[in-house]
Amino acid sequence: MNVRSTLAAAILFSLALADQSAAQILKPFKDELFGYPGILSSEAGGSYLIVDYNEARDIDRRDQIPERRVKGTYVSTSVRKVQKDLSLKTDAGTIKHFAVGKTEGARIITIYLHGQGGSRKQGVDDFTFGGNFNRIKNLMAANGGLYLSPDFADFGDRGAAQIASLIDYYLAKSPGAKVFVACGSMGGMLCWQLASNGAVADRLSGLLLLGSLWDERFLTSPGFKAKLPVFFGQGSGDTVFPVEKQEAFFRSILARSPGYPARFVRFESGTHGTPIRMIDWRDTLNWMLSVS
Repeated sequence: MNVRSTLAAAILFSLALADQSAAQILKPFKDELFGYPGILSSEAGGSYLIVDYNEARDIDRRDQIPERRVKGTYVSTSVRKVQKDLSLKTDAGTIKHFAVGKTEGARIITIYLHGQGGSRKQGVDDFTFGGNFNRIKNLMAANGGLYLSPDFADFGDRGAAQIASLIDYYLAKSPGAKVFVACGSMGGMLCWQLASNGAVADRLSGLLLLGSLWDERFLTSPGFKAKLPVFFGQGSGDTVFPVEKQEAFFRSILARSPGYPARFVRFESGTHGTPIRMIDWRDTLNWMLSVS
């Protein structure tokens, strides 16, 4: 191959990489409303952020009915046209779930796992949590993705097996899709179990822990060894899972593996449910897509 041919091949390869990179970035959806309202401090090269949270601004002025119904400017309910309530029979049991977007040929799959007392309906409620579930639904639908919000039997082995089956089923319909699992509160038990299952961890591209718990076993898990990206969102006033313990766990990950793809966002003065309301889905998933 002569110099000219080599140069042309290099240019084509670079363009292909650029196209591939661009294809991974999620297009904006109401970024001006859902971006973090202010960064109070940043550490570890931006991996640890303290974000300003103000109840008067982020609940009272955002919601038409505080904590029950967000103002209409924050949502677009047209996404319901591509939302289905489905039932999947698996060896682990029947899994009722909502699916929003492309159930086949999706390039990105985001799964939300609710906490204690929740159900699949929580993850598709357009108006609670400041409209943030509506945002992730729209982000997936507009970017050739799929959003899933399932019921599951428990937060133990059976529930983990059901979620693993759900992932297997939809990956078979969308081979090569990036899979992200977001776990609210007690749902984090399932996130850590998935990371401990080598067959499942190998298929994941990121975990999102929202007001959730820690698990020291992750530090020796297949997910950790594969450097599975992890995002932590925690309210500084969380009385269920104290922020200090989650921060300590985050720092233990970086200490065990310097440069590990982990991020921590502390919502100052926020409570247990604040991360679900305040996480910037697009910013977080774009970061995970860039490192996974």
